[in-house]
Amino acid sequence: MEALSERTLSVKDAVLTRRSIRKFKPDPIPRERLEEILSLALKAPSSNNLQPWRVVVIQNAEVKERLREAANNQAQVSSAPAVLVIYSDMKDTLEHVEEVLHPGFSEEQKQARAASFRKAWEGQSDEERENWGKAQGFILLGFLMLIARSFGYDTVPMGGFNAARVKEVLGLPSHVAITALLPMGVADEAGYEHHRHPLGRVVQWQ
Repeated sequence: MEALSERTLSVKDAVLTRRSIRKFKPDPIPRERLEEILSLALKAPSSNNLQPWRVVVIQNAEVKERLREAANNQAQVSSAPAVLVIYSDMKDTLEHVEEVLHPGFSEEQKQARAASFRKAWEGQSDEERENWGKAQGFILLGFLMLIARSFGYDTVPMGGFNAARVKEVLGLPSHVAITALLPMGVADEAGYEHHRHPLGRVVQWQ
């Protein structure tokens, strides 16, 4: 699976050809391509458009090795040319909630909505807020995997890691919640074919 240059896969083809890949070629991903993938993925929806997700992109080999130790020594963390760490920071989101309000709102509407958002969350603990934000981050994760695949890059979503250690390695605030680690690069293995439940096993029609 070679990385594509300008031609991209359709959404359907990206879905059908996506695999969870754990062996990557060492070829680096150009900074401009990573920025394009991230810019597109950040169009993902979130509840009330709060966009509580934040992303750290790791390409430095030394940092990846330290991150690998925090991720149960899983080899794909250090072999992938880039690793994205998705996390929630609801504290920052609420402190700057005006940033997510649509520019079409009047100033009065913005003030009212910002006050309403802050009031809705004021009785929640940091843990409760960040767990909510962490769940929102999975929407971004899905977008990232498909957009990366559309450009010919493969990924594997990772939930097996020591969150406290990941925060320590990356210098993240203690209150944030890590959604996932996402190694990304050109596949150096075929990966397993899809093996999923049939529609009738998981879908009900009423």
